Amino acid sequence: MEMELIRTYLSWVRIPEPSDRVYIQECCISFDTPKSEGGLFVDMNTFLAFGKDYVGWNFEKTGNPVYLHIKQTKKPIPVDRPLKKPTLTVIGFDNQDPEYDETYSIVILPDYVTFPFPSTTLPDKRSTISVRLAVDVILSAEGGAEWTEKIASSTADKKQVSEYAWNLKQIDNAVIIPPSGWKCAKCDKTENLWLNLTDGMILCGWKLWDGSGGNKHAIEHYNETHYPLAVKLGTITSDLEAADVFSYPEDESVTDPFLADHLAFFGIDFYSLQKVSI
Repeated sequence: MEMELIRTYLSWVRIPEPSDRVYIQECCISFDTPKSEGGLFVDMNTFLAFGKDYVGWNFEKTGNPVYLHIKQTKKPIPVDRPLKKPTLTVIGFDNQDPEYDETYSIVILPDYVTFPFPSTTLPDKRSTISVRLAVDVILSAEGGAEWTEKIASSTADKKQVSEYAWNLKQIDNAVIIPPSGWKCAKCDKTENLWLNLTDGMILCGWKLWDGSGGNKHAIEHYNETHYPLAVKLGTITSDLEAADVFSYPEDESVTDPFLADHLAFFGIDFYSLQKVSI
């Protein structure tokens, strides 16, 4: 029953785009924060935040049922914790700054059905990755203005963030990519191979001026399917920023800020890979 509920409402979950303002600090109506008794509920479609007294109102107004619940709980202060030296002498001054545990859950209204996050309860791999991507981007925002500045700074680099990375469609066709031994799916080429991040096809790239390289099967696949992003196998390491990601519709090398999740979709553990291609 709970799994069917998630499937029913998964289409309401959006991944924030660069133009979206994301609020995770304070309710947009009251002064509730994640430290408040009821925590903070972030609408996973509009990215507005609401305290416990107003999240129901937002659901009735918009119909948006899926929320990321953020709750910060004060940690108990150990008796033997060393005191910080106060900078001012004040009667009653408490020089032990509180620390907080932060927990997350996915809440579906109107019945407040709750799933801890991260969760193993999500019904399938695609559901897990869709929700995780949305949560990761939401939590990476310190607030609306900060999120806009963060995106602006990332796009100021030499490689631009691909607009196709934000809501990249990935097809769950049971493809698992091995850590080595790759070959083009349409010929015998074993070098200059590109992994399409939508369907997991491994195909060869352009033929180079000296006759080496590939047989253009990767670009032909894009022309047939319009699946936009591919990463060059052999350039994937624990330093994902150095991976060679190409956007066919944008016709340039790009940055994919969600590359780790896009690779994990096909079973790739990028930490275990070493660079073997340039």
